[in-house]
Amino acid sequence: MKNYNHYKRGYYMPPEQSVDWVNKEYIDKAPAWCSVDLRDGNQALIVPMSLEEKLEFFKELVRIGFKEIEVGFPAASDTEYEFCRRLIEDNLIPDDVTIQVLTQAREHIIRKTFEAVEGAKNVVVHLYNSTSYAQRTQVFKKSKEEILKIATDGAELLKQLAEEHDLDYQFEYSPESFTGTEVDYALEVCNAVIDVWKPTPERKVIINLPATVEMSLPHVYASQIEYMSKHMKDRENVVLSLHPHNDRGCGVADAELGILAGADRIEGTLFGNGERTGNVDIITLAMNMYTHGVDPQLDFSDMPAIAEKYVRLTGMHIYERQPYCGQLVFAAFSGSHQDAIAKGMKCREEDPDKMWTVPYLPLNPEDIGRKYDGDVIRINSQSGKGGIGYLLETKYGFSLPPKMKEDVGYTVKGISDHSHKELKADEVLEVFKNTYINITDPIRIIECHFKQEDGISTEITIDRSGVRKVYHGKGNGRLDAISNAIMRHFNISFSLVTYEEHALEVGSDSKACAYVGIQVDGTDKVVWGAGIMTDIIDASAWALISAINRYLNQ
Repeated sequence: MKNYNHYKRGYYMPPEQSVDWVNKEYIDKAPAWCSVDLRDGNQALIVPMSLEEKLEFFKELVRIGFKEIEVGFPAASDTEYEFCRRLIEDNLIPDDVTIQVLTQAREHIIRKTFEAVEGAKNVVVHLYNSTSYAQRTQVFKKSKEEILKIATDGAELLKQLAEEHDLDYQFEYSPESFTGTEVDYALEVCNAVIDVWKPTPERKVIINLPATVEMSLPHVYASQIEYMSKHMKDRENVVLSLHPHNDRGCGVADAELGILAGADRIEGTLFGNGERTGNVDIITLAMNMYTHGVDPQLDFSDMPAIAEKYVRLTGMHIYERQPYCGQLVFAAFSGSHQDAIAKGMKCREEDPDKMWTVPYLPLNPEDIGRKYDGDVIRINSQSGKGGIGYLLETKYGFSLPPKMKEDVGYTVKGISDHSHKELKADEVLEVFKNTYINITDPIRIIECHFKQEDGISTEITIDRSGVRKVYHGKGNGRLDAISNAIMRHFNISFSLVTYEEHALEVGSDSKACAYVGIQVDGTDKVVWGAGIMTDIIDASAWALISAINRYLNQ
C-alpha cells in the first residue's frame, strides 16, 4: 500500500517501565461511570438532539443508573445552555446524580459555564486544554511553559468562581490529546493543576486522561496510565479517569487495560457513539464485567428498549453485530452451533446451580431482555436439525424423535435454500404442519373403532381419493391393528420403525401429539408423519396415515 512511510508512531512511552497491570487477571469491581452521550455523543450527531430529546435521553441515563452525566458544553450554543438551565430550574436532577459541564481553559467560556450551572446541587466543572506535541507546534504555536500556564490559569479561575458562586463543585481537568503528549510533560501539567486545586478526601479532583485520538496498542496506553497513576501528586485524593476514543478499534481494550493500570473512572457513551469512530462503548465494558460475575452497577436488563430509544433520539444505527445489543449477536444459523446451544440449554435445566455455560452464548440473552426464538436460533439454509428441533420444541411444544428432527431439518433447510431467505419461527411451524401433520391426501380416516378379542381388532373407515370404504385388521395393539388393515387392503408393506407420543402443552388445549416413522419394504428410507388430536389413539392413527400419505405422494 502506498505512502505507508508517511506515518510514524505519534505516541510516547513513559520514562520508566510501568507494567504492573500485566499481572492482574481481571477487573473485580465496576469503575465510576460518566456518560458523555449528551455532550461528546451529541456533538457527533449529524443533527444534534433537540432540547426535548436531550431531556428524554437524560432521564433514560438516570434510569439505567448513571450517577455522573456530562450534560453539555453550555457555552457552545443556546440549546446547550438552555438544556443545562432546564435541568436545574425544573429540578430534574436526582439528589444522587452529579451533572458535568465542559469548558475550555478560556476566561469568557469558563464564566459562561458557571452561569449555566448556577443553583446546581452537585456539579463537576470539566476544564481542558490540549497538550500534545502536534497541537502545541501546529495549532497554538506555543511552548510547553505557555501551554502549562493556560491550564493553571484556567484552574485558578475555576477555583475563584466556585468560591464566588458558593457552588457544591468538583473539578476535573483533561490534558486533551493526552495520547499524543510526552508522558512526563502530561504529568507535569496535571500536577500543576492539582497544586492549584489542592484536593482533599472530602473534595477530590478528577484527572481525566483522554485517548482523544487512539494512537497506540492498548498495552502502551495502559503503561502510560500506570506511570501517571504512580507519579501523580495527592493520588489518594485524585479520581483517575479515562476517556478512550476508538480510532484504532481498541477503545474497549484501552479502557479495560487502563482500569487494570489504576484508573478509577470511565467516560464513554452508550453504543460507542462519538466523533470519528466514537467513544468507548460503556455497554460493552459493563457487560464484559457482567459476564465475569461482576455487578457493573448499571441496568441493561432491557437492552431492546434502550436500543430503541437510542436509535429514535439520535438517528444513529446500531450495527447488527454490535456486542451484546446488535440484532444478530446471539443468532446461530450454523447447524453445529444450534445443536450445541440446544444441548447446552438442556444440560442447564438439570444444573442445580444454574450457572451459565451454554456453548456459543457468552451470556443468557434473557438477562438483557432478548428472547430465544427469533434472537438465538435463526433458521436458514445453513441451519441443522438441532436448531430447528429446538425451536419447534421450545416455542411450540413439539418434542420430535431424533431421526425425525433430521428429516424435518432437511425439509426446512431446502425450502430456505430454494427461497434464498431466512425462515421465521411461524414459517418453520407452517412448513412442519403442512409437510408432516394430519396429512389427508390421498388417504383420510373417517372413523376408527377397536375391539379386544384375541389381541386388538379394528374397523376403520377410510376415504381414499373420494372413495369411502370400511376396512378391518388385527394386531397386538391399536396402531399395529391399523397398520395391518392398511397393508392388507392397500397393497403396501412396511415396518413401524419409531413411535413416540406426548401431550402438546404449548399453545394447545390438552391436545396429544404422536410421531410415526415407517420403512416401506424394499426401501432404505424412513418416512415420517405426525398426528395431533384431542385423543392420543386418534393422534397415533393420524401420524401413521400422514407417514403413509407422504410415502404415496413421493
